[in-house]
Amino acid sequence: MGHGAPLYFLGPLVTDIAAGYDHITSAIGGALAASYGVDFICYVTPAEHLRLPDVEDVREGVIAARIAGHAADIVKSVKGASERDTEMSKWRKARNWEKQKEFCIDPVKFTREREKFPQQQEDVCTMCGEFCAMRDE
Repeated sequence: MGHGAPLYFLGPLVTDIAAGYDHITSAIGGALAASYGVDFICYVTPAEHLRLPDVEDVREGVIAARIAGHAADIVKSVKGASERDTEMSKWRKARNWEKQKEFCIDPVKFTREREKFPQQQEDVCTMCGEFCAMRDE
């Protein structure tokens, strides 16, 4: 694509109707672009086209871009990318919260979300309860 030179993409935004969520539309576009060979993707913040970003906006944009890059690495079979997801799946099934935190892309948000509504039981799926498809019989 770049005739030997690294190719950089800003975004691309896959839709223009998501004001306040441009970091997500950019991550989708970035994952697609990187899957097809783009060398560098850029982060876009939720504040894009609305206002100047603050620190949290930048953090969210960077995390979204990292997720996009990771997804592209899986598509391109980059060594270690899918193994990390396999490990995360294993620890989700086991409901081992500390190991999940270790393998997730954003341990800070993981902790914040876990602390919002502390669980009564650690060994219960937070969404499905007893109906979880991954629970052991």
